Amino acid sequence: VLQKWVNREISNFDYLIQLNTMAGRTYNDLAQYPVFPWILQDYTSEELDLNNPAVFRDLSKPIGVVNEKNAKAVKEKYDNFEDPLGMIDKFHYGTHYSNAAGVMHYLIRVEPFTTLHIQLQSGRFDCADRQFHSIPATWQALMDNPNDVKELIPEFFYFPEFLENQNGFNLGQLQISKEVVNDVVLPKWAHSPEDFIYKHRKALESEYVSAHLHEWIDLIFGYKQRGPAAVEALNVFY
Repeated sequence: VLQKWVNREISNFDYLIQLNTMAGRTYNDLAQYPVFPWILQDYTSEELDLNNPAVFRDLSKPIGVVNEKNAKAVKEKYDNFEDPLGMIDKFHYGTHYSNAAGVMHYLIRVEPFTTLHIQLQSGRFDCADRQFHSIPATWQALMDNPNDVKELIPEFFYFPEFLENQNGFNLGQLQISKEVVNDVVLPKWAHSPEDFIYKHRKALESEYVSAHLHEWIDLIFGYKQRGPAAVEALNVFY
């Protein structure tokens, strides 16, 4: 598979799906759901210019420290962590880049994930402000908060329906703006959910991502998952 990918016989999307499968990740287990990278960092421009490297996220860094400002806090947390019982090893992040709650968070508008989310939240929807209501706002939250380290799920690259509230669920309203949470708010450069998926998938297959994807794979599936390389890359999870 690696050789096929290097020879460009399979797409970046296909390669990531195959890696997830080999790593034991599967759509049948929310706790081991396929994980995909955030690949863009421009969610505010009117037009998306895929020839400009500045629109892409730095794939060599874990999502928690893509914003340089967070790196210092994350490193200090690791350096100063000490478990009095000596049971817990040092870590940079107390949560994970992929977990069941995160998958339900993204897929809340689509069954059976809606029902699973309601079960997780003791029989009701979580408060509107904590829900997945806007792609630009989700990215901004990642940049502001080193404790939020969610990567993406494959649906961001092929499934426009998950961005629409086609079932008309009452997801509440945001506290400050009083805006009703309905369809997911898209970046300015996307004119519809289909357009978002089309451009996002195009970005995934772009020259920039093709040249840097292996750096993210090292973090998630490769040698920077643990040991000294993980410590150096600020990539140690609880």
